[in-house]
Amino acid sequence: MHDPLRLLFVCTGNICRSPMAEGYALAYGAQRGWPIAARSGGVLGIIDKPADPLAIKVMAEVDVDISTHRSQGVTEEMMSWANYVLVMELHHAAKLRERFEAFEDKILVIANFGGMMEVSDPIGGWRWKFRRCRKDVIRCVEGFMDGLPPPGSR
Repeated sequence: MHDPLRLLFVCTGNICRSPMAEGYALAYGAQRGWPIAARSGGVLGIIDKPADPLAIKVMAEVDVDISTHRSQGVTEEMMSWANYVLVMELHHAAKLRERFEAFEDKILVIANFGGMMEVSDPIGGWRWKFRRCRKDVIRCVEGFMDGLPPPGSR
C-alpha cells in the first residue's frame, strides 16, 4: 500500500469550506481507490466548534458526513504533515506564508483548480449559498486531485 496523500484544507474559521473540502477529498479518494489523508484548519484559530449546520446538511445530500468535525487553527505540525496546503482565498495563502515561511511552497489556492480566483464563504447564508459553495468545493477538489499523478507514480 502506498503512503496516503496528505491534504490540508484551510479557510477562515474551519466551520464551512475547509471541512466540506476535507470530507469530500476523503470520499473522492475512496471513490478513485486512492489513499488520502485529509485535515482542515482555519486562519482565525477557532477551536472545537462543530461545522455549520447547513454545511453538514448540504454535504449529507452528497453522502459525505462531516457531522463529527471540530474546528481548529492551523499549526506548524499540520503544515509540516501536509503534502499540499489548499486554501480557499488569496488572503489565507498570504497569512499562512507569513506565519509559516518554511512551508510556502506547499500552499496552493484550491479555487484555481476549479477555474476560480476564490471559493466564497457561505457563512450566514441560506442553504442555496451552501449548495453553491459545495458545488465549487467539489469542482476544485476534483480539479486538483485529477491533476495529480496516481499513487505509486509519485
